[in-house]
Amino acid sequence: VSDFDSLQIDLFSRYKIDKIIFGNEELKYRREANSVFVKFPSTQKRGINSKITVTYSGRPPAVKNPEWEGGFTWRKDIKGRDWVGVACESTGASIWWPCKDHVSDEPDSASMHFTVPSDLVCVSNGKLIDTTNHSNNTTTWNWKVTYPINIYNITLNLAHYSHFSDNYLSGNENLSLDYYVLDYNLPHAKLQFQQVKTMMACYEKYFGRYPFWRDGYKLVETPYWGMEHQSAISYGNEYINNKEGFDFIIIHESAHEWWGNNVSANDKAGLWLHESFATYSEALFVECTKSYDDAVEYLVSQRWQIRDSFAIIGTRGINYDAIKVDNDLYFKGAWMLHTFRSVLNNDSLFFKILKGLQSEFALRTISELDVINYANKVSEKDYSAFFHQYLNYTQPPVLEYKIKQRGKNALLTYRWKSDVLNFLMPVEVRSEYKNEFGKVTEKFIRLDATNDFKTVTIPNFDSKNFDVNESRFYVKMNKL
Repeated sequence: VSDFDSLQIDLFSRYKIDKIIFGNEELKYRREANSVFVKFPSTQKRGINSKITVTYSGRPPAVKNPEWEGGFTWRKDIKGRDWVGVACESTGASIWWPCKDHVSDEPDSASMHFTVPSDLVCVSNGKLIDTTNHSNNTTTWNWKVTYPINIYNITLNLAHYSHFSDNYLSGNENLSLDYYVLDYNLPHAKLQFQQVKTMMACYEKYFGRYPFWRDGYKLVETPYWGMEHQSAISYGNEYINNKEGFDFIIIHESAHEWWGNNVSANDKAGLWLHESFATYSEALFVECTKSYDDAVEYLVSQRWQIRDSFAIIGTRGINYDAIKVDNDLYFKGAWMLHTFRSVLNNDSLFFKILKGLQSEFALRTISELDVINYANKVSEKDYSAFFHQYLNYTQPPVLEYKIKQRGKNALLTYRWKSDVLNFLMPVEVRSEYKNEFGKVTEKFIRLDATNDFKTVTIPNFDSKNFDVNESRFYVKMNKL
């Protein structure tokens, strides 16, 4: 974006750099921890296309917990054969190859060439272009991604894979669905992966068409639980459905093709854009295949995992480690989105915002402000305080209240206690009461609440059973 004569690339210090070549010239460089600063012989002009070649060697790290650490997983399948994968979201792609290791920017495409033992199948992102067999019993596999990609999403899988394929029809166009599974798991996979087309239809309904159409969609069996590698979703859930009847890894990790891969956070402090939306997508899948009430039941079953111990958004500009807020990135973030849906109280508007975010910011890296400003624009109302409270503070808003029974009616005094000033948010409160025939039923009242106390009389309302409608709002309560 500007003229320069030195360039930073990233490569972990465990690797030895032999040389860096630019044209016919070997460049000088210096190391500083895991960064490499390369000096060019002349000023490189903004907008030109050039190439440097880095020759390096070393042993990549092996990890025990690949979803939350970065590096290679070296395993054996049940027949004792090599089974290799790599995942590096938390640590960064520079743990295994030299790159510009920051989520604020993405290359517009990527070509990957892997030379591996010929008895192994090599699967990476995008489309397989071709393979070349060599006399030393190795094969080069050439893969190509034709869209922008988070570089931590670039991956490598080696195993004795069997491949089968299918198609998903959208309008008059077919999306290729490719599956690479351990050869002895082929019957399980052909049954389990039938969920994919249902998932595609649901997510297309809510978010728009699959965003990487040219590159296709893949599920690849891996020796770890799962990861959202673009157009090559890593799958390691052992073909198990949850009690709702779907495979969590397929549904969650595939949601990242929209939330995380198409629309991407431009700083690791903002990974809620990936995880909160993907977790809420699970509930939307339940809603799509069953009902809204089933989706709420699914969300309620996850609610106990919210910790409220850290803000969802971390400190920007420091390569923030989001592992410590892992639960809240997923479950509190999902409940924030569900609460926002309840605040809007207009599903057409809510889903217009979701689908609009996918089209407005397609193949881009963005921040939370882009999301908030877009939601405000489409809804024609300012919800900045809402998102600020849920994203930047550890606690949700607290409904402080006093309630007294006056015959059949209740006298309620209430307000929001919040970290954000001038906080305005509607909320639903509920109570159980008996009608004149003795039948017990629920009554819901929607209230507009601010930081200032208000008092209302609610007719036919039992104060003993007063509560917030917890099926629609994630807030806390404090009886004064």
